[in-house]
Amino acid sequence: MLFNKLSIPVMLMTGSLFYLPVFAKEVPTPQQALQNFGIGAEQITQLEHGKIVGYEVSETSQEELAIGMAMILPVALPKIIDYIKRGNLTATESDLIASAPLANNADINSFKKFAFNDKQLDEAKAFLEAEPGDKFNLSKPEIDSLKSLQATLEDADDKTLLKAANQKYREILLQRLLAYRKNGLPGIAPYSRENGKTADPAMELRTDATISKAWAHYFPELQQAWLNYPTPLPLNSTEQFLWLNRMVEDRPTAILNHRVMVAGETGGIFISRQFYVGHSYNSSHVVAGGLPYKDGTLVFYSTRSSTDQVAGMASSLKHSIGREQIKKEMIKRLQRLNKDMKRKASAVGQ
Repeated sequence: MLFNKLSIPVMLMTGSLFYLPVFAKEVPTPQQALQNFGIGAEQITQLEHGKIVGYEVSETSQEELAIGMAMILPVALPKIIDYIKRGNLTATESDLIASAPLANNADINSFKKFAFNDKQLDEAKAFLEAEPGDKFNLSKPEIDSLKSLQATLEDADDKTLLKAANQKYREILLQRLLAYRKNGLPGIAPYSRENGKTADPAMELRTDATISKAWAHYFPELQQAWLNYPTPLPLNSTEQFLWLNRMVEDRPTAILNHRVMVAGETGGIFISRQFYVGHSYNSSHVVAGGLPYKDGTLVFYSTRSSTDQVAGMASSLKHSIGREQIKKEMIKRLQRLNKDMKRKASAVGQ
């Protein structure tokens, strides 16, 4: 099986619909947005009848999976914003083990709830013994530091090994967070692979942030700030850092996420990048938003993820399988959002 469960599309929906920024070069109408996404008249009819439709998102390499989805909800945009702000959508994520926001003064204690548990002892031991390859996404210095730690744990019992693995992973997460906050994309260390090769999430995320012509057209200031972070973000924008521990392919994995949301009066946009992922895929980049559409809201989002698993032999088939699995998860989340909105509206009307 190519993927057991890919978490990338789920991430974007925990905060994706906010008002469009006043610093936009120009505000797209829903019709312009649909045209930009290549959504034609037949699909618009499907959208207006409550269907979820996909739109093409170009892939930039053999390692990338990209997909876009849209739907129209018969709910005003502010109600969707309120629902998401309350964390209701996040609470439905069954594969989320733990998460926490990361403040500007984050330190090692900010990651204290990130941990392998007793049932994940084998995973913790594998982490301590990590080698270059795709089982864990670690840099060469990080792997070297694990080897040094191993030398001190030769006769350690399971409890000590578990504690050591958790503490070391927290240290790696903190250092990666600090490096990114200080240097942006250039601060993201590459992942060490076999035979001296590397995977470069920084390059992947830079390409992803550059490739969207529609985004560059409507939000040039935001795009430039995103590319050149920690350059100050435009006024009227808010950002959030958080760590997550999720089950991906039946394995716990750490994720560091940077999100930016912006505010205006006639629509919404959200951008998100996972600048560190513990295994299974290298990085992900999301652009999402919502626009008032007749008596409801046009919701759209695209996700780009990079993974070594879809490159090489049978790449076309692997891409097809990977996209389909991502698509199913995205549809499930949108359907749940729609269902919860209808239930809320029904409760209000009683």
